[in-house]
Amino acid sequence: MTSRVDAPASERRVLVVACGALARELLEVVRNNRLDGIDVECLPASYHNTPDLIPDAVAARVRAARDDYDEVYVGYADCGTGGRLDAVCEELGVERLPGAHCYEFFAGSAAFAELQDAELGTFYLTDFLVKHFDRLVIDALGLDRHPELRDDYFGNYTRVVHLAQVDDPDLTARAAAAAERLGLRFEQQVTGYGELAPSIVRLVEAPAPTRPLPSP
Repeated sequence: MTSRVDAPASERRVLVVACGALARELLEVVRNNRLDGIDVECLPASYHNTPDLIPDAVAARVRAARDDYDEVYVGYADCGTGGRLDAVCEELGVERLPGAHCYEFFAGSAAFAELQDAELGTFYLTDFLVKHFDRLVIDALGLDRHPELRDDYFGNYTRVVHLAQVDDPDLTARAAAAAERLGLRFEQQVTGYGELAPSIVRLVEAPAPTRPLPSP
């Protein structure tokens, strides 16, 4: 986190610069916990497929927010940046969500490690990815045009696990259909928001840091 002034937690203005794939969940957390001092701004969810764009985009928005917010928090996990996002966060003095990706903080670190250890060939879906499966998986991989490539992409996978943020029969059915389309076994775990909610709530409960912002 960064801080312009040592203001009481209830008076601080906080910006969460987040992945567009988390928009609904973040806004729910803010609304349900009445976190009036937190604003959420989302970068394009398409960065899921182009993680090299994430560090520079996050850095630009964090720098632009310095005059308007007391603190800035990064609503991304590492998300495939190979540590580059952590380097940006360290340089700018901000924190990010815990874990390597959204699957980990939705499931919880320990539970996700168990899922991975039990079956390495697992393809994960969140509610967002279920809703946008055609665009972010089928179209992005060219399977709409070349369905014969399915086994090239997914031949080493054995199952799809839907980490569900809400228990919605329609989303469950769509996730199962996605698994069938990939030729994989389907499983579901209802995770809720996992570590997302406590990470955001902590922003207004913790004392503000007193260190100055890094130089532009």
